[in-house]
Order: sequence, then structure tokens, then C-alpha cells
Amino acid sequence: MDLNRVATFIRVVEAGSFTAAATRLQLPTSSVSRSVAKLEQELGLVLLERTTRRISLTDAGRAYYERAREAVAGLDEATALAGEAAREPSGVVHVAAPPELVGKLAVTLGEFVRLYPKIHVDVMTTARGAELVGAEVDIAIVHGQLADSEHMVRKLGTSEHRLFAAASYLERRGRPRTVADLARHDAVLYRGTAGQATWELVGPRGPETVKVQGPLSGDNIEFVLDAVAGGHGIGLLPEFCMWPGATPGVPLEPVLPKYTSARALRSLVHSSRHLPKRVALLRDFLSTHLVSCCVKPGMRPS
Repeated sequence: MDLNRVATFIRVVEAGSFTAAATRLQLPTSSVSRSVAKLEQELGLVLLERTTRRISLTDAGRAYYERAREAVAGLDEATALAGEAAREPSGVVHVAAPPELVGKLAVTLGEFVRLYPKIHVDVMTTARGAELVGAEVDIAIVHGQLADSEHMVRKLGTSEHRLFAAASYLERRGRPRTVADLARHDAVLYRGTAGQATWELVGPRGPETVKVQGPLSGDNIEFVLDAVAGGHGIGLLPEFCMWPGATPGVPLEPVLPKYTSARALRSLVHSSRHLPKRVALLRDFLSTHLVSCCVKPGMRPS
């Protein structure tokens, strides 16, 4: 079977007429009409009902079109992938990452662009990157809980979070002695819901959960960090953010230091069958390099 005839038939259906398809294909209308007629002869089917004003698919034509369109799209993608594999990777990759990761990410991306100098990486800082995949960004790096997603998800690692508070807060409200005590304290929440959240902690007694609430919440770790430093409550903060001088002049004190909370770090890409080589390269690079910047030894991806 001549695949060019199949492709021509698909273009006719998409264009809505032989004339419009011929214009797009830059061929005589008679050639397009003859190509479809020969395809019908080969199949022994009438694919299109023709009138002087319009064309329409027969039932057989509609069924054939749906399957043929998928097959031709697959061939087009295979051709694009083969051509891409033969060329040095180039182009722009748009990445969304939460603000708390951008410092670490800059180091990792610097190594990547040295390896692939024709690829440009553009970074958008947002905690809501998962909502932008496929529309505004190619890759989103997300931290913490992830709702059910239609995108391709890859686990990068697991970061450790610990509880911190300012001395001024602890002097005013006292120091919690147990996980249950946290329910009676103010919490500064990262992406809380209506001022509430559930913290899952692991300590000497195993996993424990507690519902917490507080007057302030935000989707930016720097905001949470500053609010905790301001004495507004206890925060559950990623350990990799607690570098020396993270809160100048207001050193934070650990709270319940034997307890930790593990949060997954993941990358998301669109579930398209054709993932551009430059996007696949960066996704794979992040899987093996970003985790070493943000995750403690012994907490590698599973």
C-alpha cells in the first residue's frame, strides 16, 4: 500500500475538501482526487461521499481515518526522532521549579549546559509548576505531595524536613514536648488549606501525624522561613534550606529534633509520545545530579 495515498486521504479529511487539501499539499486538485480514488480501489471501500459542494466520511471511512491518522502521526514522530538523534541537541527547555530549589538548581543546570552548549535552559520559579507542564513549561520540579497527574512522573529523591521555631516564639508559647503538643501551637504552613495542614513525622515512636493550624501560610518556602524567624509559629522546613545565615540575626532553634518528615522531589514532563531529545536529556540529568545537591546520603531515589 502506498503510504502517500493514506497521508493524502488524511489531509483531505482534515482540510474538508479536495481543493483545500491540494492547496496545502501544493498539488493539482485532480492529483489529490485520483490518489484518494486509488486508495479506495486498493481497500475495496468507499471512504468519502462526494457531492459538488462537500465531502463526508462514510462509516468505513471514519473508522479507517481514525486508525490511519494515529499510524501516520506515529510515523511522523519516528521520523522527527530519527532526525533529532542524528543532530547535536539544541533549542530551549523551559523548567518550573519551587523557589527554595533555584540555588541548588543553578549549580546543576550550569553543569548541564556545559555538556550541551547548544541547549538553553529557561527557569521559572513557582510552586505550581505541575499546572504549567505542556502549556508553559517542558519540565516541572515539584516538592511534596502531588495530586494524581496525567504527566510522566519521575522521582528525583527524598528531602528531609525538620521542625524549627524562633527563640522569641518558644519563650512566649513554650516548647512542645510531644508531636501531639504541636496541635496547641501556631504553625506557619507551607501550602496549607484554610490555615490547616496535617504533618506526618517519624521519630522514636515511629510514624505520627498531627493536625496543625496557624495564622500564616504560603506557597513559598522563603516566606515560611521568614515568618518562622519573625516568631509567628513553628515551621516544618527542608533541611537543605537551613544553611548558615539563612535567617540573618535570628537563628532558629530545632523543635522535637528527633522527628523528621520525608518529602518526595519529583520531575514531571508532558505525556506526549514524542519527547524532544533536549527535554529527555535534561530530565535524565536532573535525575542523577539534582538529588545530590538536595538530598542527604542514604536518601537516594528508590
